[in-house]
Amino acid sequence: MTTTPAGLGHHPETFREDWLEGLADAYARTVRRVPGAFGVVGRHAPRTGKVAVVIGGGSGHYPAFAGLVGPGLADAAAIGDVFASPSAEQVYRTARAADGGAGVLLSYGNYAGDVMHFGLAARRLAAEGIDTRTVLVTDDVASGPPPVEGQAIDPSRDRRGVAGDFFVFKVAGAAAERGDDLDGVARAAAHANAMTRTFGAAFAGCTLPGAAEPLFTVNAGTTELGMGIHGEPGLRTTRSLTAAELADELVDNLLDELPRPANGTGRVAVLLNGLGRTKYEEMFVVYRQVNRRLRAAGLQPHRPEVGEFVTSFDMAGVSLSVMVLDDELTELYDAPCDTPAFRSLPGTHATADDDRTDAAAAAAQEPETAAGDNDLPATAALQAAFDLVAANEDELGRLDAVAGDGDHGIGIVRGLRAAVAAARATEAGHACDPRAAGGALMAAGLALADASGGASGALYGALLTETGAVLCKAAARPGGPYAERPCDTALFADAADAAQRAVAELGGAEVGEKTMLDSLDPFRRELRARAGEGLGKAWRAAAEAATRAAADTAELTPARGRAARMGALGYGHPDAGAVSLALILTAVGDTLGD
Repeated sequence: MTTTPAGLGHHPETFREDWLEGLADAYARTVRRVPGAFGVVGRHAPRTGKVAVVIGGGSGHYPAFAGLVGPGLADAAAIGDVFASPSAEQVYRTARAADGGAGVLLSYGNYAGDVMHFGLAARRLAAEGIDTRTVLVTDDVASGPPPVEGQAIDPSRDRRGVAGDFFVFKVAGAAAERGDDLDGVARAAAHANAMTRTFGAAFAGCTLPGAAEPLFTVNAGTTELGMGIHGEPGLRTTRSLTAAELADELVDNLLDELPRPANGTGRVAVLLNGLGRTKYEEMFVVYRQVNRRLRAAGLQPHRPEVGEFVTSFDMAGVSLSVMVLDDELTELYDAPCDTPAFRSLPGTHATADDDRTDAAAAAAQEPETAAGDNDLPATAALQAAFDLVAANEDELGRLDAVAGDGDHGIGIVRGLRAAVAAARATEAGHACDPRAAGGALMAAGLALADASGGASGALYGALLTETGAVLCKAAARPGGPYAERPCDTALFADAADAAQRAVAELGGAEVGEKTMLDSLDPFRRELRARAGEGLGKAWRAAAEAATRAAADTAELTPARGRAARMGALGYGHPDAGAVSLALILTAVGDTLGD
């Protein structure tokens, strides 16, 4: 027995048998094992007079293929060893178990081993009087010429089948379920294949059960565009991409390839498929941009799916499949089905995304964070803080990862981005009006806490809102809007005192416990000591004190939060919260005059 990177021990020689038996046990309500074969057949099959849709391919691609067996989709699936075709004998036995007397449609990806073994099985079935048809899936635009409806397929040159086989299998299963004859089911499946295109990208290779080394690798810091699901070479290698850049690559490689049917509706079925190691949250980030790009191209995503449908064991990567819909394909794609890995219920055809307007899409854009020419002081100060913290995001994450979860930089940048937008939308009036600045800071604090989340988000939110509250109270005193108490150093010293009390009370921490208080406390004390000086000069001196104190937290042992449970692990490294606060205070000081 060997151990995969996931930490599970496997006997490679029995892996296929073991996982198929587990699948059949877990989903006995839907599927059962084919006697004497490495295959599963639906509990609903065989059904007399109904065409049997039989799919298949190698292990390592779940949910393809065994996970897609059930009413309304495939009737059976023959399974090979990892990344290997099932043998002709396995295909034959599986097809016989599903045959209801109306013929068998065989559908699978365009790979040499599958073509030969499914072909041999089809010959044997025909010799026994069982009529068969075959539809190869050829959706991968990174391989071979495009499929052409009505033209014979040459397996030696046509494109390979990847995640788009889900669309083909779904359409074929629905056509069989509604009672189409064998030729009709084959025609619908071939039409779905002709309307489907897929393009994928990989960030890391995969390791097979029983193997000590990866089957193939992707160099660190790069992305392979167009790589196949068994490690087949793609089109090109590029640097690591952001989620938006990756989405753009996927869409750009598909748009020119999409067919333009004469009776097209503008609707497209969309599948963003995870290859095995990519997290769902990451895929949703990618889909956000995919949706925007498709709509900008005049296409309407119809019942989009984001998830794992055709994996490559533990490969890191995603693929995008698009099927151009006409009325018939829409009806078949919307038809209900029930399988271990995918369920579509009656009456769930509509999607909220179908009604999303361009205005709503525009509202989902990231808030503007570029400095505005007319920004008032609070907004300008927060903008400067955002710029400096964003420039140090990676370092803050590194410091937080020493004894924490490493998300401090990401969270504070996200929160400050929202704070800038909230302040810019709120602040109005005279540049020296504490009411205007206070209201903007209170709105910014609430926005930061909401966007950032976590303990740091709550503490920074409290710091800003308490500061804003002190300014607003000063402005509300008798004698004029701000004549009684201008925005001077003494007023901000009062605000810093109040902010420290709020943060300490909310976080339950004290100075010396290696938190943001260890930079906030020397800041407020220095600001108070310089209360008679000009605000800009006093603030910068106080920020310098905070910066020195933040560096000195390297000599402290954490006493609060998760870091405290890590013992002395954090010793020798500054506290991420103390450092980020010092950065913010420094940036604010740079925006203040003397």
